[in-house]
Amino acid sequence: MSVYLILGGARSGKSAYAEKLAQTSGLAVTYIATAQIYDDEFKSRVQHHKNRRPTEWALVEEPHYLAQTLRNLDAPNQCLIVDCLTLWLAQWICPDCNPPQDSSWQAEREALLSTLHTLQGTVILVSNEVGMGIVPLGEINRQFQDEQGRLNQAVAGVANEVTFVAAGLPLKLK
Repeated sequence: MSVYLILGGARSGKSAYAEKLAQTSGLAVTYIATAQIYDDEFKSRVQHHKNRRPTEWALVEEPHYLAQTLRNLDAPNQCLIVDCLTLWLAQWICPDCNPPQDSSWQAEREALLSTLHTLQGTVILVSNEVGMGIVPLGEINRQFQDEQGRLNQAVAGVANEVTFVAAGLPLKLK
């Protein structure tokens, strides 16, 4: 098992770095996209990511049940990229995103953390570092920032390697 956490800000190069890791792994790659498309601008961002990926990579779109998806796809000769934990979190805690009622953010977070220990293959998790700016206005924004920081810390504790990417440059943290 190898778990990599790739952190960075928006447009920092973190996804491209994760994709490069996956390409050099020599393993079959499945890209797990957590985003749901809500507007044309975001659709354009998603298309940019799709255009950059090799055509032989499998794609699974899963905005909510990430731990179960990882368990279903796990194999010793498999590399799974999750892009990204930030959107996954947002879709659970944002009431306007209509999160499923059969689970909760806390349950899915714990399921992810306990699942990462059990996986046989390589997992590359991409996440935004959102705590380097000011404390945001609005309760939901502060909740998001707090939960993202806690999630990043918990995943970093489990990960074999943690890399921070800024301006396309990787800095190994762990």
